[in-house]
Amino acid sequence: MSRRHSLRWAACRGVVLAALALAAACSREHAPPKAAPAPVTVVTATTRDMPVLVSAPGSVEAINSVAVKSLVDGQLLEARVRDGADVTAGELLFRIDPRPAQAALQQALSAQAKDQAALEQARSQVKRYQDIAAKGYLSADQMEQYRTNLQAAIASVKVDEANVAAAKVTLSYTDIHAPISGRIGRILIQSGNVVKANDTNPLVTINQIEPIYVSFSLPSALLGRVQLAQKGGALAAQASVIGVDKPVEGKVAFIDNAVDTATGTVKLRAEFGNDGHVLWPGQLVSVSLTLGHDANAVVVPQQVVQNGPDGAYVFVVRADHTAEQRAVKVARVVAGEAVVDKGLAAGETVVLDGQSRVEDKAPLQVAQP
Repeated sequence: MSRRHSLRWAACRGVVLAALALAAACSREHAPPKAAPAPVTVVTATTRDMPVLVSAPGSVEAINSVAVKSLVDGQLLEARVRDGADVTAGELLFRIDPRPAQAALQQALSAQAKDQAALEQARSQVKRYQDIAAKGYLSADQMEQYRTNLQAAIASVKVDEANVAAAKVTLSYTDIHAPISGRIGRILIQSGNVVKANDTNPLVTINQIEPIYVSFSLPSALLGRVQLAQKGGALAAQASVIGVDKPVEGKVAFIDNAVDTATGTVKLRAEFGNDGHVLWPGQLVSVSLTLGHDANAVVVPQQVVQNGPDGAYVFVVRADHTAEQRAVKVARVVAGEAVVDKGLAAGETVVLDGQSRVEDKAPLQVAQP
């Protein structure tokens, strides 16, 4: 190569190197800045004794519900209670005009007095003539007639006693008392109206509020666990009502003897004391049963668990303060705490707040909650 060509090659090489240097400088100048660590708060997964709960929707039912009707015809004189009042068994609710029943009772008493006098006369005749008949001064047929009259008088008095008792019962029906304790609904027939015995429309309906039932259904697959839990004693149940912070405590009182083949569920009923009247007949509630306990369940706050297209996941904080998006399986949520079956171990640190700014493998600015 001539000296001239060497100079040209050196010049070209210098130009190329300068261009590459300039390109590298421009590349460094326009490179995107490194992402800033996402500020998050964290919490540590712990182990705890957690109850095993199953939940189902349920409906509240009154243990006893009575449609109060009149057992006699008559005019309704007064109602001693108001709509929606709480009543106790035996409390006077309504009064029906007692005068017709009182007249019938007086008539029965008069008939009884008349027949009682006839009885005394027949008894006296038998006593008077039995000695005469024994001496032969009175025929046997006549004496037998006196004895027959006595037996007929005794029977008549017994009939009268039954009529008097029936009249007294009828008179007692004019005062209508509460057959059970509970709360009455709206009074359907007002004072002054004429009521009929066993009319289609009741005067009022009483629903027992304390205690009260809640009926619900569970999948038949859980029946074995429910029965196993019952062997340890009464199975605890909780009823949660919208707008009420504290659930109502009760116990399972009934398990149906067959599985509904149409739905694959079995019906259960729980009994609640309901002294605070939180539960109301016809109300829809959420029922939870405690079927046991997990002694070493892995627990995190519910807000730690996020839901994505592939299921539930959490952001685990690595030792170098970067995030690891990890899929988890949540068994259940109890009082705002998620019980994690798979994907997380006790002692691992997870993101509690700030997940919206976190991506997998992204740096984190960690702060304790």
